[in-house]
Amino acid sequence: MNITIRQLTGRNALRKYVQFAIDLYKGNPYYVPALVMDELDTFSPKKNPAFEHCEAVHYMAYDGKRPVGRITGIINHKLNELSGKKEARFGFVDFIDDAAVSDALFDAVEAWASERGMTSLTGPLGFTDMDPEGMLVEGFDRLGTMATIYNYPYYPAHMARRGYVQDCEWVEYFCTVPAEMSAKHARVAEIVRRKFGLRSVVKDFKNINDLARKYGRQLFELINLAYKDLYGYCPLTARQIDHYLKMYIPIVRLSQISVIVNDKDEVVGVGIAMPSMSRALQQSGGRMFPFGFRHLLRGLKGRNDVADLLLVAIHPDYQGLGANALLFDDILPGFIQEGFKYVETNPELVANERVQQQWQYFEHHQHKRRVAFVKEL
Repeated sequence: MNITIRQLTGRNALRKYVQFAIDLYKGNPYYVPALVMDELDTFSPKKNPAFEHCEAVHYMAYDGKRPVGRITGIINHKLNELSGKKEARFGFVDFIDDAAVSDALFDAVEAWASERGMTSLTGPLGFTDMDPEGMLVEGFDRLGTMATIYNYPYYPAHMARRGYVQDCEWVEYFCTVPAEMSAKHARVAEIVRRKFGLRSVVKDFKNINDLARKYGRQLFELINLAYKDLYGYCPLTARQIDHYLKMYIPIVRLSQISVIVNDKDEVVGVGIAMPSMSRALQQSGGRMFPFGFRHLLRGLKGRNDVADLLLVAIHPDYQGLGANALLFDDILPGFIQEGFKYVETNPELVANERVQQQWQYFEHHQHKRRVAFVKEL
């Protein structure tokens, strides 16, 4: 193979970059495409406020005229200032099973990072913690989710051959929704509620927009606080918070969000779920138009057996005290009423035992595992 690397810039060229992944996984029953429009916005300095403190480069590998791989290099200067590291990231990486292709892609992004004074390269990671992260190493025969990466089983072997080593590990769980709330769960929630003066505020609102207007910014400020010590987390700026509020809040049902406040009306807990969009995204091919929006609308509004738990955040002062029982006291009745049979979690760090303890309210099993790799340059 005669592999050439091209740097892609501009929305039209990057549209081909996004389309490459969709084509690579065509016919794969487990791959879930991102919305093309959303991924293009992620790569746009005009649309993505992360570019206030990040720079990025996008490479495509070609065998003649045929695209055979892609990779994005990212430097998060704000995070490097906070951590004291000189670390670049790679993300949005896909390639055919050929060493010449993966070598060309990683040679290009490693050289780009080194030229900018970086001393290590880690990934797959995105611009922020809200982007998909972690290469799948277990669970290749399970349906992907809207918020996570799916990759072929041959990817990790290419990373090892390139000298990358494991830097972080996440697991995911598939949970069965109980037929009814357990007495134990209700009792724990009531004890925590009274002992710490906590209350749920979701029932005070008639729609998600009213809730977001009052508590939206506090939700993301809590996420910044609760996630600040997690692997690779960079605090969201005010512009980023506004960006994610506009992107996500309108598609969340009021019955699938929980907001817990203390006696000072400060947000100390948040849980957000939504119907699984995996099948809808597969049917849409990652496109809204001309007919993709119909599948996406059915995924959001129609009957669905599976819900995705997008995030859970508890204020550090309340972690380990049972406050997460209040979150599920809000969300579980909605799951039961709306007919959800299963809940799939987002990736959580293997070492984060407090997060994993909250699945005690469900019958559950760990079904996926993913890894971030690192290499010194």
